[in-house]
Amino acid sequence: MIKANEHYSKLKASYLFADIAKRVEKYQLANPEKQIIKLGIGDVTKALAPAVIKGFHDGVNEMADDATFRGYGPSPGYEFLRQAIAKNDFQDRGADISADEIFVSDGAKCDTGNFQELFATDIKVAIPDPVYPAYLDTNVMAGRTGEFENGRYNGIVYMDCLKENNFMPELPNEDVDLIYLCFPNNPTGSIATKQELKKWVDYAKDNKALILFDAAYEAFIRDKNLPRTIYEIEGAKEVAVEFRSFSKTAGFTGTRCGFIVVPKECMIFNAKNEKISLHDMWDRRHSTKFNGVSYPVQKAAFAVYSDEGKIQVKKQIDYYLNNADIISKAVEELGFDYVGGEHSPYIWIDGKDKNSWDFFDLLLNKASVVCTPGAGFGRCGEQYIRISAFNSLENVILAMSRIKEALA
Repeated sequence: MIKANEHYSKLKASYLFADIAKRVEKYQLANPEKQIIKLGIGDVTKALAPAVIKGFHDGVNEMADDATFRGYGPSPGYEFLRQAIAKNDFQDRGADISADEIFVSDGAKCDTGNFQELFATDIKVAIPDPVYPAYLDTNVMAGRTGEFENGRYNGIVYMDCLKENNFMPELPNEDVDLIYLCFPNNPTGSIATKQELKKWVDYAKDNKALILFDAAYEAFIRDKNLPRTIYEIEGAKEVAVEFRSFSKTAGFTGTRCGFIVVPKECMIFNAKNEKISLHDMWDRRHSTKFNGVSYPVQKAAFAVYSDEGKIQVKKQIDYYLNNADIISKAVEELGFDYVGGEHSPYIWIDGKDKNSWDFFDLLLNKASVVCTPGAGFGRCGEQYIRISAFNSLENVILAMSRIKEALA
């Protein structure tokens, strides 16, 4: 008799963004004349940059000619893209990362979800609250938690990110084995300094723990003194894996391309407490379960690192950061406390006495604007909403006008 993985029954009824989509669909059916402005899910709206499109076309044209056609590619990614990533994203920033430590994938969400497969089910996992839901749900599916009670799963070490601690997770007061960090943070938009990341690297080294560092939004950082990669921190290559995405950097949400960095110095331990290579484990898993990103997509990603691509991609990110600034100023005028919006496309807004789903419904029903309720990111998000800067300038201005009128 075929049996189900019972750990799936622990999951909440549906995924956060599926819940949002259902509510928006219901509202639209009841109000077909309303123009809904979506500032909820972090999906880009600007077209791919011209240099990226050219790279895409070049790749497609090569596939149309027998002389340049490509079949199966190397599962870790083509060398031309891995070399460009290593040089531009790491080596040029003083981080000693080589091309063969980079694995190209179809996005950071898949990588952050899949990477936990390499670890024992009885490890202790530390996750920030609020947090991107995929980190938590994939560990629930793997059987690393107890039941869901009072807004949290038993067996997980939650690191509260509150106004009182500037929305920065604090070192756990108990030993943990696996630590999830995300900066610039999703959903709060908070950003870590080198000194703050150094504390985590030191903790991981002292406790033989591993950091899974999600840097999907690093391209939004504009302060040169802030780290764009955890490998700017001495010793991080021994204890940290980094996830990156072209989705937010270059608008690849519908194109699908990202990568993961697994340094060769990074070791974990077997049942005999012997060191084993995490790089070799991931290489084995990646080559077994993944056939690689398509050649035209990798050519498009490679074009991001061209001189033209860098200028065009930065211009797009600046566009979204300008949207974030407009949202931040409007929120401030309305008298709400918030964090984010600087070095981040997200604004995390304190609704004070409002429940986050109630706040969501209020903005949807009174302003036809979609946000993301903070409760979907964890118990510490109960009174918050997240507003995304990913939309057109015109829609952002209109949405803020509607929100001001609705909350007047």
